[in-house]
Amino acid sequence: MSRIGRVERTTKETSVLVEIDLDGTGKTDISTGVGFYDHMLDQLGRHGLFDLTVKTDGDLHIDTHHTIEDTALALGAAFKQALGDKVGIYRFGNCTVPLDESLAQVTVDLSGRPYLVHTEPDMAPMIGSYDTTMTRHILESFVAQAQIALHVHVPYGRNAHHIVECQFKALARALRYAAERDPRAAGILPSTKGAL
Repeated sequence: MSRIGRVERTTKETSVLVEIDLDGTGKTDISTGVGFYDHMLDQLGRHGLFDLTVKTDGDLHIDTHHTIEDTALALGAAFKQALGDKVGIYRFGNCTVPLDESLAQVTVDLSGRPYLVHTEPDMAPMIGSYDTTMTRHILESFVAQAQIALHVHVPYGRNAHHIVECQFKALARALRYAAERDPRAAGILPSTKGAL
């Protein structure tokens, strides 16, 4: 059974299409109009081994906020849709990723309950047209729609590009590990409550 999510989201500010295949090969086709964000979403697909298509047309004449936020909301909704009933998955995943002087530690629980804990060091305010304060907002938006608990901790780092990129790489791997099917738990929902 394929685990594919597809979400279209249209407002007066943006038009977003996201398609994700959790059992893909890491093939990506990303276009948001925000170059660094495209680079981060490409990392998410490639390191998560998710086939990921993202097409966003947003009000970039104002700024990048709506484009980035609405893409993250649609991505979270598509991820939740692709997970389906969550039967047979590992549920929990974690990964620590270094990128030169920066380090990101990410732990995820595909719990059905949205919660974010996020820490990162101070950094330069912009990477190209990407506002670095948006990283937390991306994660907040993704978590709200995916309905997962996510802890992201960057204990140190100096270069803004590295600080953000290692977070996306670690997130990709943690999501991949949590969403993978556990061969020892086929047909079993990983919850004592009987619901996720």
